[in-house]
Amino acid sequence: MLKVKQGGIARRTALAVAAAALIAFPTTPSLAQGTSADAEAAVESFYKGKTLVILIGHPPGGSYDLYARLAAAHMPKYIPGKPNIIVQSKPGGSGVVGVAFFYTNAPKDGAMMGLFPETIAHTQLTDPAIGKWNVQDFAYIGSFANVNAVFMMRKGSPAQTLEDLRKVKTNVGCSGRIGQSYINPAMLKAFGGFKFEIICGYPGSNDYPMALARGEVDLISSAWNTWSRRAEVIDGSLRPVIQSGLVRHKDLKDVPLMQDLLDDPKHKKVAEFLSSGSAIGRALLVPKDIPPERLAALRKAFDEMVKDPAFIADAERASAELDPTPGVEVQKISDDIIATPKDIVQIAIDAGK
Repeated sequence: MLKVKQGGIARRTALAVAAAALIAFPTTPSLAQGTSADAEAAVESFYKGKTLVILIGHPPGGSYDLYARLAAAHMPKYIPGKPNIIVQSKPGGSGVVGVAFFYTNAPKDGAMMGLFPETIAHTQLTDPAIGKWNVQDFAYIGSFANVNAVFMMRKGSPAQTLEDLRKVKTNVGCSGRIGQSYINPAMLKAFGGFKFEIICGYPGSNDYPMALARGEVDLISSAWNTWSRRAEVIDGSLRPVIQSGLVRHKDLKDVPLMQDLLDDPKHKKVAEFLSSGSAIGRALLVPKDIPPERLAALRKAFDEMVKDPAFIADAERASAELDPTPGVEVQKISDDIIATPKDIVQIAIDAGK
């Protein structure tokens, strides 16, 4: 090591040596720029001429399909190599079939993305016999929008107020016992004294409006972004009476959150736990083990896509709500759900029985 005395010739010599070293050996930023260029070239080489798949776990026509097709139309131009993107559907079990297939079969190279329910971390914790995956093996690319669920009530329902719902038997439709369409009413029934008769078996959100119109059910918990612009909601035939989420949706400032209707502090925490997926919303993910430069490229492509005026215009025409969240932030929300204390998870499990 060169020892330098304060002042004098020795100090000037040391400075000259240091300056020469900076010229002879490039600084870290230059090396990083070279590495970044190499990584982008590698990503471009991989995706060029390829077809990238977005797998959804629900039938075509719902919000999962809508956001996936918007991504398929607009995301390729922001991915190095500009791959073609197609959407494939593997429905069943409120999205479980698609998630399980993706977890087992999705290639670990970044050639397949998934768009699945915001509740997959909850299912893993509360029903591990069904949620046979580890969400920490997934990496989120980004979320298009949050998905506060709302309890939509038909105009002719026997119960018309929150007080009525605690006194009058109300038929509530749901698709299956692992999705929020069952979990939310089951929790309010267990903790809030709501007189809900939960009827499961509807294939998906596309079937809910007709079930309400026919009077088969009086109430359904489903994502607000699938209801907000429907004619039945605009004309008052259907109206939101309760919502799930950690904060009230900007459109629903006067509609109470589930936790607002519960008195016990522990029960409020359970409601918040079960609602926490709303912030994940409709989000793209990939296997966590894909090459890091491809993960970074897909996250960057998503962030650029959701700012694209053409994408925003198409989303507006399709009545697709946009409230984008970067993948790193969505990842933290998912990780926080997995870190929920076991006693809160157990109370949630008991409420769903």
